[in-house]
Amino acid sequence: MQKKALLAALVVSVLFVCDLSMSAQATQKPAAPPASGANTQPSNVRDQDIEMLRADLRSQRKQIVALNLPLTADEATKFWPIFDQYRKEAIKPNDERWAVIKEYADNYTTMTDVQAQDYLKRANAVDEQLLALRMKYVPLFEKVISPKKTALFYQIDRRIDLLINLQLSSVIPMVEPK
Repeated sequence: MQKKALLAALVVSVLFVCDLSMSAQATQKPAAPPASGANTQPSNVRDQDIEMLRADLRSQRKQIVALNLPLTADEATKFWPIFDQYRKEAIKPNDERWAVIKEYADNYTTMTDVQAQDYLKRANAVDEQLLALRMKYVPLFEKVISPKKTALFYQIDRRIDLLINLQLSSVIPMVEPK
């Protein structure tokens, strides 16, 4: 039952992301050819859409964890404030992730070698920040729940991120090397 609840919740999240991406693509006008190095590529998703998506994902993430991490009443009382702080700290690196994605989307057809190097550095820096944050919180979670439950939480949290990243990679175009 637990696996089914997790799968159902993750499918809903992925479908929501997919729906937002497809609706943004459907309303996108065909791109005009770049004018002498100027970037004319339209942005796929508005900032307001991204913020709504992120708020929904935060809410769904908490629901998925709640459905799949068995906590006693005492554990829950101690776990959720730490979880909320952890997710609050994750907002800053995720803000940077969205900024990198948005900048990439605006420039991928005209990207220079310098921009490509900057993109790689910034994208990897975000991944490193998120991993460091996750590892920072492992001992904090282990103070209020067992190491096994902490490992389960880590797996759930990581899988949610992997699904989000998978969905993002399916809609983000590849760099054009020409």
